[in-house]
Amino acid sequence: MSSRDVSSAAYLDFAATTPVDGRVADLVLRLMREDFANAGSRTHEEGVMAAREVTKARERVAAELASAPEEVIFTSGATEGSNLAILGLARAAGRRQHIVTTSIEHSAVQGPIDALESEGFEVTRVRPDHLGRVAVEDVIGAVRADTMLVSIMHANNETGAVQPIAAIADGLPAGPAYHVDAAQTFGRLSSELHHPRIDLASVSGHKIYAPKGVGALMVRLGPGRPVISPIMHGGGQERGLRPGTVPVPLVAGLGLASELAGLEREMRAARCAAIRDDALRALLPLGAVVHGRDGPSLPHILGVAFPGVDSEALMVALRGTASISNGSACTSSHYRPSHVLQAMALSEDLVRGTVRFSWSHDIAPPPWGEIAAVVRMLS
Repeated sequence: MSSRDVSSAAYLDFAATTPVDGRVADLVLRLMREDFANAGSRTHEEGVMAAREVTKARERVAAELASAPEEVIFTSGATEGSNLAILGLARAAGRRQHIVTTSIEHSAVQGPIDALESEGFEVTRVRPDHLGRVAVEDVIGAVRADTMLVSIMHANNETGAVQPIAAIADGLPAGPAYHVDAAQTFGRLSSELHHPRIDLASVSGHKIYAPKGVGALMVRLGPGRPVISPIMHGGGQERGLRPGTVPVPLVAGLGLASELAGLEREMRAARCAAIRDDALRALLPLGAVVHGRDGPSLPHILGVAFPGVDSEALMVALRGTASISNGSACTSSHYRPSHVLQAMALSEDLVRGTVRFSWSHDIAPPPWGEIAAVVRMLS
């Protein structure tokens, strides 16, 4: 972290966003300042070179998804990707149908599905267990003859709990499209996204040390694959599904960040797991309730409740020590109880007392001892 001079606090909100990797930044800056041509300008060599950068980026993202390069559609991020998948599928269907999702989805998925529900689509929202995971049989059992879409997040951004997306894929009947919000897992658990039954997957650059404002939607091609229609119209870029001048520096940054995530996956996971172990050693003696700990979870996210301690008070008390959150960055401007934790049927005390710690593989050891001391003071 090169900007730690702006604050003495340890930044522990990497689930919200990550800094741009220096290697990625070098590439992005070169393409912004030197090789800056429009990839759509095919009449001169500079434009052709820019197009090659886009092709290389598409290949790098596709390699991490085990997809064909032409199945990668560049977007502004996972939110736009999820909107394109969900609303584009509904538009292509041309009629109101049924959707299966969960009650713990990110607002990027909740929003477009809520919008379709207001238009007359029927929606079944599968609830998780107390660990924050949905049961495969509950998802499969919710599918009907008129189900057009099943949309399941890969890992929850508040608890880190990993959903059984591959097992769900194994059990899904032919017919409904299967969309996965992979914002928190692309570059980390990408192998689970390789399942051939997954039709659509949304990914985000700024979760994997690429710039903000870029992501991708993987749209599988082939017989029996779902057809989606564009939700914006313009110049026909990205297979006609996402118009607008392709931001070459951003997509190139996403491509390189994707490749680096794949090459360094094991190292990053091991370092994050070591930090998690240190956190648990410091926090569990305080009576901390770690959401989703007993089961598959991401090694860089801990959703933790300290009974009797209000999350807002804890965040204020930790200012200057650690920068943390108590939920999704998309809803942090005003506090309201987490829909994720409420869906897990946790007590009001645990819901209001939950904070999220999330970190990176390349940070200095967090001040868990100081954090524990603040918790004790508030208890």
